[in-house]
Amino acid sequence: MLRILHDTAYDFIRWWKVMAAITIAFILLGFASLAIKPPNYSIEFTGGTLMQLEFTKPPDVGVIRSTLDEAGIHGAEIQQFGTNREFTVRAQDPSTVAAQSKGAESIAVTIEKVLKTKFGENDVKVARREAVGPRVGSELRRGAIIAILLSFLITLVYLSIRFEWRFATAAVIATSHDVFTTIAFLKLMHLEISLTVVAGLLTVLGYSLNDTIIIFDRVRENLRKGRKETLYDTLNRSINETLPRSVLTHVTVFAATLSLLIFAGEVIRPFAWVMAFGVVTGTFSSIYVAAPVLLWIERKWPRKTGVRQSSSTATPTSRTQRSPATATR
Repeated sequence: MLRILHDTAYDFIRWWKVMAAITIAFILLGFASLAIKPPNYSIEFTGGTLMQLEFTKPPDVGVIRSTLDEAGIHGAEIQQFGTNREFTVRAQDPSTVAAQSKGAESIAVTIEKVLKTKFGENDVKVARREAVGPRVGSELRRGAIIAILLSFLITLVYLSIRFEWRFATAAVIATSHDVFTTIAFLKLMHLEISLTVVAGLLTVLGYSLNDTIIIFDRVRENLRKGRKETLYDTLNRSINETLPRSVLTHVTVFAATLSLLIFAGEVIRPFAWVMAFGVVTGTFSSIYVAAPVLLWIERKWPRKTGVRQSSSTATPTSRTQRSPATATR
């Protein structure tokens, strides 16, 4: 059997301050970009019409735009989709979206009709068509928010039952970190937020939480062994003991998402980006968010043990400053 990274003794938590500075800077950068320009929502959330068109010959984008303007469809977003013969047309202008409530297909039919008249009946093919009214888009957006909030609530309940509150709080904070970093990543990458991306985000939360639980389970097992070591050392020991499993699992998942990213096409690519980033941020938060937060909570509200607390103001930055509280049960 292949055995890698066994019996390692890396001091992961030693770098928690550096990692905290990096992740905070990344989140602030993403949210600053979010404040300057709102996120790019798909028509599933805003309402509107999306069409994927295939032309027999590479068309002039300016001609497509002027043709739609003449038909009364103003402000349409036209983007190349794959080859120079494939384009997507998004009609998300407020007046155009409002027309969807009268007939979800009306705008799509108009776009198809005017383009075929301009370029030729057989020279334009509609590969995909989506039309969502403003009311449906609002309901989908609300449903996505509720789904994310419910996942947090269920996570909190589950962790409160499985672990004591110190572990549960650290895990929830680490999961919240993953949400913020993923939102920042979506904005910095200019990825469209759709129902598929929301599904990817929920998958990332579950994946990250699973990784944190595995480490915390090992921490709990090591605490029960009653070793005379600090919680700092116990956390480092637990991370190293679960490292082989983590590396194999993460590499496998990342390879699968990388395959989707390269070969699955434009439609599934935002989901693949979220999953690929989720592997990184989920691993990061399990080590550099959950563990330091648990150390801080333990220092702030130490367990009641028979061991004398010699340094209530210790920090997890060096061995001489670590909290000496032996976290036994």
